[in-house]
Amino acid sequence: MDESSASGRMNHYEKGRHVPDIVTLRKIAQELNVPLNYFLCEDDLSAELACLISRLDNTAKKALISELEKLEDLELEKVVEQRENSPEIAIDIKDL
Repeated sequence: MDESSASGRMNHYEKGRHVPDIVTLRKIAQELNVPLNYFLCEDDLSAELACLISRLDNTAKKALISELEKLEDLELEKVVEQRENSPEIAIDIKDL
C-alpha cells in the first residue's frame, strides 16, 4: 500500500466510513503485532487478553483453558450456593 494513501485510508477506517477487508485487517494486525481477533474485542480487557494469549505456545494455551474452566466451575458453584441460601419465591411452571 502506498504510504501517501495509507494515512487517508486509515482515517476512513477509524471514522467508520470504510471497513477493511480481512486481508487488509490481517496486514494491519501484523504491522501492529496484535492478533487478528484483537480488532473484534468489545472492551480493553478482552483486547489485552487476546494479545497475551496470542503470545503463548499451544501447551500454555491448553493449560490456560484448563485453569479458566476450573475458574468457571468455581463461579458456577458460587451462583448455585447463593441461590440455595437466598429466600426466593418459588414459582411453579404451571403458573407462568
